[in-house]
Amino acid sequence: MTDKAQSSSVAALTLGAIGVVYGDIGTSPLYTMKEVFSPEYGVALVQANVLGVVSMIVWGLTFFVSLKYVTLILRADNRGEGGIMALVALTLSAVGRNSRFYSMLCLIGLIGAALFFGDGVITPAISVLSAVEGLQVAAPHFKPFIIPTTVMILTCLYWIQHRGTGGISRLVGPIMLVWFVLLAGLGIVNIIQNPVVLKALNPYYAFLFVIENRGIAFVALGAIVLAFTGAEALYADMGHFGKSPIRRAWFCVVFPSLSLNYLGQGGLLLAHPEFVTNPFYQQLGPWSVFPLLVMATIATIIASQATISGTYSIVQQAISLGFLPRMKIVYTSAVEKGQIFIPLINWLQYAAVVGAVVLFGESSNLATAYGIAVTLTMLMTTILTFFVIRYKWKMNLALCLAVTGLFTVFDSVLFAANTLKLEEGGWFPVLLGVIMFVIMLTWRDGRELVKERLNRDFMPLKDFLGSLFIQPPTRVPGTAVFFRPIGEGVPHAMLQNMIHNKVIHERIIFLTLYILDEPAVDDADRIRIESLGENCFILNVYYGFKENADIPAALDECERFGMEISPMETSYFISRQNIIPKFDSEMAPWREVLYSVMARNARDAADYYQVPSNRVIELGSQVEI
Repeated sequence: MTDKAQSSSVAALTLGAIGVVYGDIGTSPLYTMKEVFSPEYGVALVQANVLGVVSMIVWGLTFFVSLKYVTLILRADNRGEGGIMALVALTLSAVGRNSRFYSMLCLIGLIGAALFFGDGVITPAISVLSAVEGLQVAAPHFKPFIIPTTVMILTCLYWIQHRGTGGISRLVGPIMLVWFVLLAGLGIVNIIQNPVVLKALNPYYAFLFVIENRGIAFVALGAIVLAFTGAEALYADMGHFGKSPIRRAWFCVVFPSLSLNYLGQGGLLLAHPEFVTNPFYQQLGPWSVFPLLVMATIATIIASQATISGTYSIVQQAISLGFLPRMKIVYTSAVEKGQIFIPLINWLQYAAVVGAVVLFGESSNLATAYGIAVTLTMLMTTILTFFVIRYKWKMNLALCLAVTGLFTVFDSVLFAANTLKLEEGGWFPVLLGVIMFVIMLTWRDGRELVKERLNRDFMPLKDFLGSLFIQPPTRVPGTAVFFRPIGEGVPHAMLQNMIHNKVIHERIIFLTLYILDEPAVDDADRIRIESLGENCFILNVYYGFKENADIPAALDECERFGMEISPMETSYFISRQNIIPKFDSEMAPWREVLYSVMARNARDAADYYQVPSNRVIELGSQVEI
């Protein structure tokens, strides 16, 4: 690639990162300043407090986003991929399965992933609702229409998900670039009118605000943290854009624009304290409310889309890593593998988002529910990062503690401040997180129990074949592919087939699927074949947790090893377990029932792994747990 082409590619990725990565944090100015100075927190609207709050926001963006995420955590990539599930996989591979930290880190990762789902519900709700609330600034009589309008916009947004986002993705970057330029312009106008607000660039005013207000300042952190929501997104989307474009987008466009706008809103409030009810829409006067409303609505829809797509990605990764049951995944683009649609998750999230809008009614009420999930996820990310830099990068322990210790302290303070809002609305994302945590933990533990039960009576494959071919049964033409779990045992489907049909195929392939703790596997390393004699083979197929398993395509790869497999002469034998709760395992009875329900409703393995349905033979067996 020429220097010119490479530069053009980086510029395009940087523009894309502005649109997708920073949509959430880019819409925070809509509601952050309004919430900090709401009567609930008791922060008096005086110059010292305005300067202190703006200083805390600007330096918070510097500390939490610029230093923690952009500088440090973007380095903790899993072969170029980021996000909580990628970080979990990287951490677990770094410490090793035999480590005393393994189970604890697995639980921490599950907590972080579970809370991401709570955040994914609040973000579309508060973003779109706060934008639509601009209606009542220009025309108070529109207030009764705010919730119906918000629900209508969200309904349209979720309804079009099945069509994919490829058509509009090219517009997202330019639109959000305009949005950030608008934020910067609004800020500059108000800074010029009241330049005293530039004092907030001195961190002394943030320190003074904390010292003079103490308890009130601690409570106000619950609202100030709204300015940092969306920081996880830049890490989660690293695989789509790369570190360099994300960093360029932040330091060249997003960070300056946000800082200028918060400074501008601070200057506006110093000059016009009466605008505190919604300072964002008052930055240019009454004439600008409707244009700002239109632009803000578009920006919040883009921010919501990024969250929705991120949820699909996290679910897909969780399924691959064995934390969620298989679900129907629709690929909405023939070019971009990352563009997916998961119908069940889409409509469950839609119901939760609309429920949040109707239940809370105002963005101010939703703001009380927002921070707790975000701050706890940030804390989980910091803890996992410590183990990566200690055990993966082999850094000195003292240095590891110094690097992550300060972030842990500040993350903990932010989380503690948000726990004060638990009764006022913080329970909502926590409840969603608890539900998802229980589901993921139950699925993981249930799978382990099933594996344990199946392995109790397992028969070593090579010993079985040795005895089988002493007096071999009738062999019929074609190839039989038996799905075999990780281990040494004989597939139950083969035993069932021999019991019922009393024949074996001319060629037998024992296929085991491995999902590795890395995003993708090189094509050259996709398959491994081992001959067992008598035209029987072990075929191991390897995928990364972000890849889409395609078994027929993997079988086509066997031709490179001299094994040609005709699709029309191949039959796939899959064992389907019927889970029977026995209520005597280490899992609680209700969790056994929950697992059995999920197992019965999980997507068929054949369908999930893209095996032709007319070539599949399913053989059932009952497993008690």
